[in-house]
Amino acid sequence: MKFYILIISTFFIQTSLFAQDKLPALDKSPLDMSYCPSGYTINKASGNSAEPLVARVLYSRPAVNNRKIFGELIEFGKVWRVGANEATEIEFFKEVLIGGKKIKKGRYTLYAIPTEKKWTIIFNKETDTWGAFTYDAKKDVLRIEVPVENIADTVESFTIYFDKISNFHYNYVMNALWENSKVSLSFSVVK
Repeated sequence: MKFYILIISTFFIQTSLFAQDKLPALDKSPLDMSYCPSGYTINKASGNSAEPLVARVLYSRPAVNNRKIFGELIEFGKVWRVGANEATEIEFFKEVLIGGKKIKKGRYTLYAIPTEKKWTIIFNKETDTWGAFTYDAKKDVLRIEVPVENIADTVESFTIYFDKISNFHYNYVMNALWENSKVSLSFSVVK
């Protein structure tokens, strides 16, 4: 008899717990992750990871949705969270060199100040923020300007990815594309 009471009680407790759970709505700007080197996790899982992990970016991917993005939705000359929702974060697993300045291994918020011809990319010490509402320039670690490249094909969803390059000064490039704009930031691992 105690066994049946226990089973029935467990059933009612579980049913009432599940009835209280309301799942959040699907986000219009899904969270994504990009690794440097590109394909790192797949290569690691298959045992083919010859290159060490250098960086990882966590970002939300808003869509164009028939809107004018740069210059309207994303205002020129204002700090932007580089995506949607939570501010984009980059984590370096090694010390890197960007624009001649060393950036320590660690996690940073990635902001940008876009204009028509260039973006000022900002690495900031404050992490786990939403939007750019609490952005504090005193916590900047680095600011660097990169040119905007106009691209012919519209990129519907904001995208960040890494490429390996064999430039004399740099090993990698982080690319950010959205609408008809592309910016690229070169960096290298400090040896």
